Amino acid sequence: MAKSVPALATLPAEWIIRPLTPPPQFWRPSKKTWPKRKAAIRTSSKKSCLPSTALCSIKESLRSPLFALHKKTMRMMRAVGKQDPGALETFSGGEIFMKILRWRRVLLLVFLCVPVGRASAQGTREDYQRAEQFLAGNLRHSIYVADVTPRWIAKKNRFWYRKQGTKATEFILVDAEQNTTGPAFDHARLAESLSKALKREVSATELNKEWVAYVKDHDLYVRDVSTGEVVRLTRDGETSYDYATEIPSLRPMVAQGTQEIRQRPAVFWSPDSSKLVTYRMDTRNAGRFSYLQFVPPNQLRPREYTVVYPLPGEVLPKAEPIIFEIQSGKRIEVKTAPVEMQFQGGPGFDWYAESKAFSYDASERGEKSIELREVDAGTGEQRIVLREKGEKYVDPGETHFRILHETGDVLWTSERDGWNHLYLSSLKTGELRGQLTQGPWVVRQIVDVDEKARRIYFLANGREKDEDPYQTHLYVVGFDGKGLKLLTRENATHTVNVSPDRAYFVDNFSRPDLPAVSVLKRTKDGSQVRALEQTDVSELTKAGWKAPEPFRGKAKDGTTDLYGLIWKPSNFDLSKKYPIVEQVYTGPQGFFVPKTFGAALRNGEQQIAELGFITVMVDGRGTTGRSRAFHEFSYHNLGGSFEDHVEVIKQMAAKFPYMDIDRVGIYGTSAGGYGSTHAILQFPDFYKVCVSISGDHDARLDKAWWNELYQGYPVGPDYAEQSNVTMADRLKGHLLIEHGDIDDNVHVVETMRLTDALIKANKNFDQLIVPNMYHGEGGNPYLIRRRWDYFVQHLLGVTPPPGFAIHEEREAPPARPR
Repeated sequence: MAKSVPALATLPAEWIIRPLTPPPQFWRPSKKTWPKRKAAIRTSSKKSCLPSTALCSIKESLRSPLFALHKKTMRMMRAVGKQDPGALETFSGGEIFMKILRWRRVLLLVFLCVPVGRASAQGTREDYQRAEQFLAGNLRHSIYVADVTPRWIAKKNRFWYRKQGTKATEFILVDAEQNTTGPAFDHARLAESLSKALKREVSATELNKEWVAYVKDHDLYVRDVSTGEVVRLTRDGETSYDYATEIPSLRPMVAQGTQEIRQRPAVFWSPDSSKLVTYRMDTRNAGRFSYLQFVPPNQLRPREYTVVYPLPGEVLPKAEPIIFEIQSGKRIEVKTAPVEMQFQGGPGFDWYAESKAFSYDASERGEKSIELREVDAGTGEQRIVLREKGEKYVDPGETHFRILHETGDVLWTSERDGWNHLYLSSLKTGELRGQLTQGPWVVRQIVDVDEKARRIYFLANGREKDEDPYQTHLYVVGFDGKGLKLLTRENATHTVNVSPDRAYFVDNFSRPDLPAVSVLKRTKDGSQVRALEQTDVSELTKAGWKAPEPFRGKAKDGTTDLYGLIWKPSNFDLSKKYPIVEQVYTGPQGFFVPKTFGAALRNGEQQIAELGFITVMVDGRGTTGRSRAFHEFSYHNLGGSFEDHVEVIKQMAAKFPYMDIDRVGIYGTSAGGYGSTHAILQFPDFYKVCVSISGDHDARLDKAWWNELYQGYPVGPDYAEQSNVTMADRLKGHLLIEHGDIDDNVHVVETMRLTDALIKANKNFDQLIVPNMYHGEGGNPYLIRRRWDYFVQHLLGVTPPPGFAIHEEREAPPARPR
């Protein structure tokens, strides 16, 4: 008579048999395929696909009394089964064991020893292949994301747009008045014509039909197009004190393979071509960086470049505005102090239609004020039209203005009441006419202004209740601040393009969890004229893909709402535990959690998730899109928002048990490279793995304009306190640092300083200095794969698939430096 054995129900709850779901033929092999399957099993068993933590659990379980009992029970069951398989039914749990006993399924028994959620393989070649399909170039073949950019035809309410489908490109013509749509062209003939047209270079004479301006030996010349006559406008130009010459960046130098690059002259022609305004750029005392391109394609020796690159607190380049009358060659100095340039490029000027005056904007160093200036082109006299001041700073990226010549007004945005809103002032006197919008929401962009109807079209976020406050909508308001109307009612983020007569607009709207839709609407009331395009996600959903999940949590202060997104793998299993990988960018110049369907799909988070992770993003305090107080949290405190990130991720994991709060990684680029490294140094017991790309690790070695604006000016002790270099001794986890040798934004010296500090602190880390890489990975498949590998190896605890090479289809290969 058979002996009684413990039922499965008596085993500890955390130890269960987890049936996997591989292809059916693995479990019922034919006689022909079984030898191959056995060989495959023997091969795969040499390299375990289980996390190291799971392997430890197996070893511990093999020594446990429970496993000894299990082995004894199985020996007894096999003996009984050989004599009378039916007798097994007398055992408690016998129905389950009867199925297990079949030799084809005996492999499942090992999972008695593995904790739930750690058993199934992750980071496999199949996972990598699935992640590869979510690269932006590869997605083009599986999904068309609706995004209509209309090309309006003259003054008619007709437009055409390009539809880049998964298999072909089409050009569609839309008549808004007639409410019709159809093919715009014979596509075969158009393709041939475009190929020829795109080979034509734009001539400098197209910028002005009467005169051509050029710089020679640091001086400015103009040539009469009709007669060929040359007029030399300056004679005292010199090296580093040139006329009409922008401060060049590294990229055109590398592209042209020389320090002395060819660039268009920085001249701004009056509408009647009688004058031009330009500047003389003085970089003689400005700080410079030297670069070494270690592997130039056409020579063995490294190639050196020197670039004007002022650091915080250093002497800045200065631009001296000058007006020239072309016929007489008369030089008119603009009566102003030189305009300080905090980085590369140069100032810009906007002429008035009658060619008698122009305007430009300029900022005080440290951006505590911004001015709109008007210059009399005949005398060079300058007056300040408007001045915006801030106690901490006035962010030029959030300050928008529009000069309204027909009404003699200036439309201006300001955070003076704590939120970014529209204000109307007199162009002549600068007197404030009124605040046009108000409330706890944010004006994002001035889209269009109808001066005759005295109506302003603008984008704003945060006004609509029960929505993500970052979602943008189109509104219209009168010059008197009355008649505010919402023109986009769908709960989504909207990007718009208004027709020339302002009767219609194209609206592209979506959310990360709402596929993009493109429609034609009326500006009168926001009503729909017709649908244009809609995103088809059927191919993605067939593969198991699910849209990312929005999440709202609380900041470290316990009161401020923060918003994020959560991405899951296509083969997500609710019963498993997944490591968490955060993508981060904490730069104060924007907000960065994707708010549209296309951005959430192509941004890279889904790729990481497919490897066996939960990927997250959070916008903490110190970024834009909210109140001024929310934005200014990062002032003198660029690394301070990570307490918010840690807090929100903990809240996510508390709500969703499938998130493994003990295994958290992070990565980012540029300010995200700084931020990800800062996070693993500031919270070494929370973040275990970091991939840092092109990071600006020390603000003292980064460009003046960005850091003096957001970290503060003058340079104070907080610069060192916020530096990753001074925190290097706090590293505990795994850190991979990537940087390009020709990074034209953040010099590689910042990574070298961090490297030096880590070595002095006796810390283990990994580093990749990449030849011919500008700022960021730039879609480099090798670096993408290394980033994937790093998380798979150190968070999943498995060996990445050997020899895996990422392939991404592109319309054109990325430009390679010369």
